[in-house]
Amino acid sequence: MSAQCEATLKAAAGVPMSVFERYLTVWVFLCILAGVGLGQLAPGVFQAIGRMEVAQVNLPVGLLIWVMVIPMLVKVDFGALHEVKGHIRGIGVTLFVNWLVKPFSMAFLGWLFVRNVFAPMLPADQLDSYIAGLILLAAAPCTAMVFVWSRLSNGDPLFTLSQVALNDTIMVVAFAPLVGFLLGISAITVPWDTLLISVVLYIVIPVILSQVWRKLLLARGKPAFDAAMETIGPWSVAALLVTLVLLFAFQGEAILKQPMVIALLAVPILIQVFFNSALAYWLNRAVGEKHSVACPSALIGASNFFELAVAAAIGLFGFESGAALATVVGVLIEVPVMLLVVKVVNSSKGWYERSAA
Repeated sequence: MSAQCEATLKAAAGVPMSVFERYLTVWVFLCILAGVGLGQLAPGVFQAIGRMEVAQVNLPVGLLIWVMVIPMLVKVDFGALHEVKGHIRGIGVTLFVNWLVKPFSMAFLGWLFVRNVFAPMLPADQLDSYIAGLILLAAAPCTAMVFVWSRLSNGDPLFTLSQVALNDTIMVVAFAPLVGFLLGISAITVPWDTLLISVVLYIVIPVILSQVWRKLLLARGKPAFDAAMETIGPWSVAALLVTLVLLFAFQGEAILKQPMVIALLAVPILIQVFFNSALAYWLNRAVGEKHSVACPSALIGASNFFELAVAAAIGLFGFESGAALATVVGVLIEVPVMLLVVKVVNSSKGWYERSAA
């Protein structure tokens, strides 16, 4: 194992959940209240922020998204890709669930619930936008938070790192085509130019910048790297919360008129989380992988890179879109739901190992 890889493993596996991370759902609720309230009190301010665009990119949001995404990607060691050979079966399950099951199952659940079951209770002009947001959420595999989930379930840290590095590498080239295809089969117009710009701005450039920054930090030694990780760790969540305040300032009128929208959109997201985590967990047992591999494989299949999903939804469809709101619902339920999944995989370890044997 390389020294850089070892430094990343220790940084990712040894840091406890921060207050921001542990109570993310509470902060999101507070952001909803703050955003809705501020949007009603000072609509002109937020309309001015919404007009600060260059080539359909909102400049304040673009900056916030970089602050969200780059610190997370600094933790990822793409040099760990060669380590996947040690867990081919677990990596195979991860890739199958993340890229061949998860996005397609979410597109189906979006069609089933948004366009059919819940359609009479949702604004008709936003149905396509809600489905688009759900697709964006499912097409972005989790990056940073999966280190936390893996540690809480005693997952293999090397496997966790290698699957994150591989998923992020695939995401650079597969995110846009996959989202475009799923939007197309969902009969949603694909804004290809905006989609490609979003991929470059919110995936390609942050990956490059984060890896340059990572190398510079590691060149100064492991203590410098660890200190930097501790310093920049809260940046991502803080930037996300500010973005949510802006988003809910724009969404406030719609939420006040139809507060049940958030609860309805949570249904397909919850089903997707439980289905994909259970599928990945069972498949790892079926192919004979260790429990310490099955846990992070199941957890990355259940969680999402919601920062990227929020960014892409705002970039593609705007602050006031149903797509942006749908991705935020994913943020709202991420922590409590994933903690429940962690509890299930931990409590079922005896069953898993007996069945595997």
